Amino acid sequence: MNNPIKLTEKAIQKIRELTDKSNKFALRLDLKKGGCAGMEYFMEYVDKVETNEEVIDFKGAKVIIAPLAQMYLFGTTIDYEDGILESGFKFNNPNVSEACGCGESIKF
Repeated sequence: MNNPIKLTEKAIQKIRELTDKSNKFALRLDLKKGGCAGMEYFMEYVDKVETNEEVIDFKGAKVIIAPLAQMYLFGTTIDYEDGILESGFKFNNPNVSEACGCGESIKF
């Protein structure tokens, strides 16, 4: 099966760690309107799969991509970076045409 997204090893480890710690089933990826460029990535840990959602298992890290977000996230690689000032998931999305200066919102 060809997955619509890719996760780095660090992202896989962090998702497993956070789902275990919070006793959740999977991480759901979605997009919502907001920010200065128009759209923002939205991530939440969930207990169950909703109708029309598929679970992608990356070595035990379960990820759900919301159905309407799939076409925007196709080809995206997600990494996890630990830094002195900031830590978090980083999206390398080839579908993004513009991002705001703060890096919080995107445009397709």
